[in-house]
Amino acid sequence: MRHLTLTVQIIILAVIIGVLAYAIHRSSYSIAASPTNSSEQVAASTQASATSTRTTTTATASSTATTTKPVVKKAPIIKQTSPAAAAPTASTTKPSGEIVRIENPYSTQPESFSTINTRARGALVNIFCSPKGGSLRPISGSGTIIDSRGVILTNAHVAQYVLLSESPRVNLSCFIRTGSPASSKWIPKVLYIPATWVRDHAADISAEHPLGTGEHDYALLYITDSTDSTPLPATFPAIPVDTREAIGFLNDQVLAASYPAEFTGASANYDLYPASSVTNIAQLLTFTTKSVDVISVGSVIEAQSGSSGGSIVNAWGRLIGVITTTSTGATTADRDLRGITLSYINRDIAAQTGSTLLNYLNGDLAAKTAAFTANDAPALYNLIIDQIAR
Repeated sequence: MRHLTLTVQIIILAVIIGVLAYAIHRSSYSIAASPTNSSEQVAASTQASATSTRTTTTATASSTATTTKPVVKKAPIIKQTSPAAAAPTASTTKPSGEIVRIENPYSTQPESFSTINTRARGALVNIFCSPKGGSLRPISGSGTIIDSRGVILTNAHVAQYVLLSESPRVNLSCFIRTGSPASSKWIPKVLYIPATWVRDHAADISAEHPLGTGEHDYALLYITDSTDSTPLPATFPAIPVDTREAIGFLNDQVLAASYPAEFTGASANYDLYPASSVTNIAQLLTFTTKSVDVISVGSVIEAQSGSSGGSIVNAWGRLIGVITTTSTGATTADRDLRGITLSYINRDIAAQTGSTLLNYLNGDLAAKTAAFTANDAPALYNLIIDQIAR
């Protein structure tokens, strides 16, 4: 009897060890497959590193910067007060820190995603930068026109190349391309890029696979000229933004659109096409503890290099996220695409400049761009150039 008891104990112990081993295996798998943040990973709930969805035309993915800090985690403060399939609503924050939906955030009904796709692609652009010699490689990224005067919202890790192109020390040309396939139309200048992002990530310009968090990873470009000297359009096709907190909730349908280039190789130079997918918000993530800063939209074709700066648009045709990161994986089906929210960008630009996003876009954009070029750009692009020269 005692022998039998000992045998049973051994069997039970073996089962427990097996269960623990399986749990550890599943845990490390979900961490590795979860997003980190820059455009190739974003840590959810725990620390992880990330890469960006920016790409080079040689199909080599580049990204932003490395970090081992657990800066992105699941947002525990989100409360869904209506069914998952219900319309997205704006939000309010309770004293407890919970963010909850506000009833009826829009006065109109949702639109068809066929209509939204047409408008989103109309405002979608490809940002292509090509060096003439030196150590820099051609890069291809995405962006969205958010102001009919020609303002493009993209990632800082894409816009840094436009910033470099403004330096007399760098022989680099950047163009805005549109259409299917993408063709060069306009010339951009930097309207705004967070100085804190440049300071934190200047050293990553030469990294083979730079990593980052997605924090501060946004920028504004302004179209200043056409590539063939023809007059600029009186108005550009633009997508309105919604900067309200947590306007996107779990399971809300959204459209992701970009110019993915990772699997196109050298053809990104001349044969690059836009892609768009209707998907659902799968996760809500935060850089802190009381806000929705990153949303996950799952395994879609846009989860590849070149998509950085692309759009995440809700069922009312409002831009609510900017594609920034994706988890690692051999194919897009193995990855999880993520974007920083417009509410995060709005909060961060206000912290950096004293103006909300829409307020920053008020007034004379040409004058603001010229002021940034004269007063801010030199110190920032010199930080990056110093890293390239090392």
